[in-house]
Amino acid sequence: MIPVSEPLLADRESEYVGTCIKTGWISSSGPLIEEFEQKWSQYCGRKYGVSVCNGTAALQVSVSALHLAEGDEVIMPTFTIISCALAVVYAGGTPVLVDVDPRTWTMDVAQIADKITPRTKAIMVVHIYGHPVDMDPIIALADRHGLAIIEDAAEAHGAEYLSQRNSTAPQWKRCGSFGTASCFSFYANKLITTGEGGMVLTDDPELAGTLRSLRNLYFQPERRFSHEELGFNFRFTNMQAALGLAQLERMDQIVARKRWMGQEYTKRLQGIAGLQLPVEEPWAKSVYWMYGVVLSEDMGMDASGFATKLADRGVDTRPFFLGMHEQPVFQRRGLFQGERYPIAERLAQQGLYLPSGMALTEEQLEYVAKTVREILHQ
Repeated sequence: MIPVSEPLLADRESEYVGTCIKTGWISSSGPLIEEFEQKWSQYCGRKYGVSVCNGTAALQVSVSALHLAEGDEVIMPTFTIISCALAVVYAGGTPVLVDVDPRTWTMDVAQIADKITPRTKAIMVVHIYGHPVDMDPIIALADRHGLAIIEDAAEAHGAEYLSQRNSTAPQWKRCGSFGTASCFSFYANKLITTGEGGMVLTDDPELAGTLRSLRNLYFQPERRFSHEELGFNFRFTNMQAALGLAQLERMDQIVARKRWMGQEYTKRLQGIAGLQLPVEEPWAKSVYWMYGVVLSEDMGMDASGFATKLADRGVDTRPFFLGMHEQPVFQRRGLFQGERYPIAERLAQQGLYLPSGMALTEEQLEYVAKTVREILHQ
């Protein structure tokens, strides 16, 4: 079975982790944590990095730092992982949903303005499957209404967005450089992996301090076991930082490999009638975190049936996200009653992604593409 994602680790990771073991710095203290925070924030064009135990935790501390009151609203795409919505629900707020763009599968920015109310406190943007959200209109809206921006860049390590493209000075900026707080995951299927792990980036020193307290049970520097607020045990370890630093040294090669992978899939799969492939808008440099495809209903099967046929031939896949408005846990809580988001619903029914991990070989990629064509008789 060709796995949907397998990490590609090298000697440098072993060397750095070995140093942690030899020196005894294996837990949530150690010099590599701060070094990784500094180097990742610099790579993304931010001032401060606060590491946490996973990407979900990054979203939770970021939303918690907003100090939402009950009923305060955060606008987000329905087509995303549940971590985005649960961070808002756990903080006492209300997720407010928009549908997604049918080309990029990222949030439809044209729908955001109509969802802003006096209770709106933030917009949570999610870069999907390696393709950036169109950020300029969102930043303009947030500035106009005094809203925070929480940027979920978990799937977009190294992806770039052409900011101010209609001005005289357009600028390519990396995902993770936008908004109030930017969140990353370093799970095993990400471009940089620390096994588990995550980070929040920001340019606000006060917010960075709050995030550091929140991740560490809200200990205070003046008196460690005195707590002014409730925090979390979301600490990151020195051994995880060792893995991340080793990969960050070859980040350019990692991004180049992922872009090559996406382009090679497109080359081999283009022209199949009824199969939608990922796009790369002129204002985006995608990293094709996962290579997704969407079947036309005319093909006579949905993504689940397609996945079964691929699995029978040794190709692992994963389904697309199920929209937040269709999640049973939120329906039982009375959220999103009667709401419909037809594009997200179609993507959940007809979309899946193919093997896309860093360890995927060209031979495996060729086999996957050939198998897709055979199943679809093209």
